Amino acid sequence: MGPTASGKSSLALDLAKRLGGEIVSADSMQAYRGLDIGTAKPNQEERSAIPHHLIDIMDISEPLDVFRYVSLAETAINEISSRGRLPVIVGGSGLYIRSLLYGLDPLPAQPALRANLEEQYGKPETFEALKKLMAEKDPADFARWQKDQRKLLRALEVFSLTGKPITELQTIASPKLRYPLLAAWRLEWPREELKERIRLRTEQMLGVGWIEEARQALSRGLAKAPSAWQALGYGIIGEFLDGKISREKMCELISTATWQFARRQITWFSHKHPEAETILMPADLDALQEKLSRKAPALPEH
Repeated sequence: MGPTASGKSSLALDLAKRLGGEIVSADSMQAYRGLDIGTAKPNQEERSAIPHHLIDIMDISEPLDVFRYVSLAETAINEISSRGRLPVIVGGSGLYIRSLLYGLDPLPAQPALRANLEEQYGKPETFEALKKLMAEKDPADFARWQKDQRKLLRALEVFSLTGKPITELQTIASPKLRYPLLAAWRLEWPREELKERIRLRTEQMLGVGWIEEARQALSRGLAKAPSAWQALGYGIIGEFLDGKISREKMCELISTATWQFARRQITWFSHKHPEAETILMPADLDALQEKLSRKAPALPEH
């Protein structure tokens, strides 16, 4: 686990090759078909070398929440384990990882109510109205999720059904891990180095087709998609395509937004995952493999 652009995917791939593993993605946006470059998905060569799960499993028109993710991930983990392989969970979606490892109590839901709330407050142009409403009704959840329309909608649904903030009802089902962990690692870079990695990666992705990918995704309704519209950068590219900003400004805005997101990820992982050992990057693969071998001497060599 770790922030965006920290090298999680390549490190997980290398370790999976060495240890006979298969990768389970914990990146909520990599689940969507057609969002490839902007979400930094592993390429086809990498996915052919090592099986990857929960990538390209959904259309952008489909919603994905933490409960559905956990169900899909549990199935993948069980299938991998049944083949005698090692599940390697990798990603930066903090709530998804924590929910998979520890579990979340189910919260009340009502499809008819949710559909009504989606109609009233689920569009990009109604986000401000939703924020104003939640700031009045549920300031605790508003403060926590004021930049995330999907989570605010879910909080409003729960509040409407229970009269209580989702933060009050949302509790860890068990203080213990649900799976035996061989290791849990949190990747960490010096802040300025990570910021520069983000800037360089943004420029690289824009240079290999991200703009055209965004154009196609937006033409398929990405801006109104229930979950996929939150994918970083695509909306900013849309502003460039509409002639509202220059290419230079587009790159700057994407880098800034990505860095802000990375900072939130760093905070989450440092507070919510005490079980994770900090790995200073760049990492020494041989040293990491040796760490694992000491914990489980029977691990295969591949």
